[in-house]
Amino acid sequence: MPKLATVATALSIAFTAPAFAQQPAPPGVRILAPAGAIKPTGTWGLASRAGDFLYIAGMRGIDPRTDTLVAGDEARVRQAFRNMQMIAESEGTTLKDTVRLVVYVIDMFRYRPIVNKVQSELWGNGPYPPRTIVEVQRLNQDDIVEVEGTFWVGRPHG
Repeated sequence: MPKLATVATALSIAFTAPAFAQQPAPPGVRILAPAGAIKPTGTWGLASRAGDFLYIAGMRGIDPRTDTLVAGDEARVRQAFRNMQMIAESEGTTLKDTVRLVVYVIDMFRYRPIVNKVQSELWGNGPYPPRTIVEVQRLNQDDIVEVEGTFWVGRPHG
């Protein structure tokens, strides 16, 4: 009898496995994967749009053409921001419409000045969005930086 119960349990799991598959987004939320963007390295989406807000997942210094990390600290930080920018622009918004940024670095002393430099290049003289920068022990693929952003897409551009 225990063998029969084991088989029944296995069949039950096999036939209900699709229930564990990714469900559609809630009403009013679109999960985004724009052409030309990096490919997710795991079980996460690049971005979602809910109403007038765009939420972009943590972007790293990955070249979307090769799906590999770019060489050089400053180039990698810049690429992380460019990856976020590309997704924002795919929804008709710009870096100037950033509502909030969160930046993760593995060494605050070493990488915060680079993040500041790249951000000033991309945003010009401001205004700069609110930003939180956090030092973490480790990032995926031993990267040095990850940046995520929230954007306002509710007003027409032009």
